[in-house]
Amino acid sequence: MGKPPKELYEERNERISDAIELRVPDRIPLNLSFGYFPAKYTVISYRDAWYDSDKWLEATKKTILDFAPDGLYYIQPFVPGVALEQLDLHQLKWPGHGLPDNIGHQAIEGEWMKADEYDVVLDNISDYMLKVFFPRISGALEPLKMIPPISSLRFNYNGLLSLAEVFARPEVAEAISKLQKAGREYGKIRVKLLTFQQEIERLGFPVTGTGGGGSPFDAVSDYLRGMHGTMTDMYRQPEKLLKLIEYQFRKTMDRIEVRTSGSVNRRIFIALHRGSDEFMSLPHFEKFYWPTLKKVIMSLVNNGLVPCPYFEGVWDRRLEYLLELPRGKVLCHFARTNLKRAKDVLGGHLCIMGDIPASILQVGTVQNVKDYCKKLIDECGKDGGFILSNMPMDYARPENVKAMVDFTKEYGVYR
Repeated sequence: MGKPPKELYEERNERISDAIELRVPDRIPLNLSFGYFPAKYTVISYRDAWYDSDKWLEATKKTILDFAPDGLYYIQPFVPGVALEQLDLHQLKWPGHGLPDNIGHQAIEGEWMKADEYDVVLDNISDYMLKVFFPRISGALEPLKMIPPISSLRFNYNGLLSLAEVFARPEVAEAISKLQKAGREYGKIRVKLLTFQQEIERLGFPVTGTGGGGSPFDAVSDYLRGMHGTMTDMYRQPEKLLKLIEYQFRKTMDRIEVRTSGSVNRRIFIALHRGSDEFMSLPHFEKFYWPTLKKVIMSLVNNGLVPCPYFEGVWDRRLEYLLELPRGKVLCHFARTNLKRAKDVLGGHLCIMGDIPASILQVGTVQNVKDYCKKLIDECGKDGGFILSNMPMDYARPENVKAMVDFTKEYGVYR
C-alpha cells in the first residue's frame, strides 16, 4: 500500500526545503513545471487551457499524478480566453485567438507607454492608467479616453454628475459592460485556480506560489516602455527611468506586505526577464536592475517567504552579486547559465536549480536525457544545494519526461 498523500507531501516538501536551506536531503529533488505539456500528454489542445478550464485542469492533474515530481514550481495558469476577447487585448496572443490551437501564448512587445510620458505617469498614475494606458492596450476600452481627469472634478455633486454624464454615453457604457463581463469570467477562474492548487497540495505535491515579487526594471520594460524603449531611456533619460523603477518598487513592496497565498508552503516564483548578461552591461545592471531587485528579494525573505527567482538568459557574469543574498534563504533557478560555474560560485551559500534543455526533452533519446541528468547531478549535486528542474517542456516526448524523473530518483540518491 502506498503512502498517504499527507505523508508524501511532508516528505517531498522536506526534501526541497533541505536542498534550499543547504542541508543534504535523501536525494536530489525534482521541482518541475509542465507548462503546456499536459495537453500533449493527454491529447487535448493548448486552446483548452484558455477556453475549457475543467478539461485543462483534469489534464494537468493527471500529468502531475502520473509523473509524480517532488514539487511544482509553476503551474501553467489558464486565463479565460472569453474574458480577454471581451477586452480586445493588444498585449497578448493566445492559442485560439491570434495563434493556432497548439501554439503557446505570446506576449506582444510594444512601447505601450511613450518616451515623453514619464512626467504624466509620475504626476498622476491613476488618471494615466484609466484614460491613456488601458485604452491603449485594450480596444474595448478606448472610450475611456472620454473620462475627464478625476483630479479635475469638483468636490460636490457637480463633479459627481459630470462623471455620471460621461459614464452614461453609449460607447463608455458599452466599454464598462465589456469590462464587467471580463471581470465576472476572471473572478470565476481565479477561484477555480486557487482551489485547484489546494487540491494538488492535498494530493501530496508542494506548489510554489506566484505573484508578490519581481524586478521593478522588468515591470517597466515588459509592460510599459518595451525593451527598445527602456534600453534607449537608459542613455537618453536615465533619471526619469530610475524614478519610474522606484515607483514600481514601492508598488511591489505594497503587494508583498499584503500578500496571501493559497499554498501551504511559502515559496514564491519570480520570473526575471531582462537582467542577464545579454541585455545590459554590469554598470547598467548595478544602476538600474540589481538594487531594487535585491530589495524585493530581501523583503520577501524578511516576510518569511522563500524567493524562487528564475534567472532567464545567461547570468555567468552576475553570479557574484547573488552572494549578497542571505545564505540558504533563496532558490536560484537558472535557465542558460553555466551550472558548473554557478555551483562553484554559489555552492554552500545558495541552492541552485538547473534545467534539462527543452531541445533534449523534445528531440533527444531516452539515453540523451539520462546522460544529461547524470552530468548535472555529478557536477552540481555534491553536498546538496541542488534541485533538478526543467523549463520549458511544452513539446517534450512523454518517454523523455519519464526518463528524467525516474533516472533522477534512482541515481540522485545521497549515500
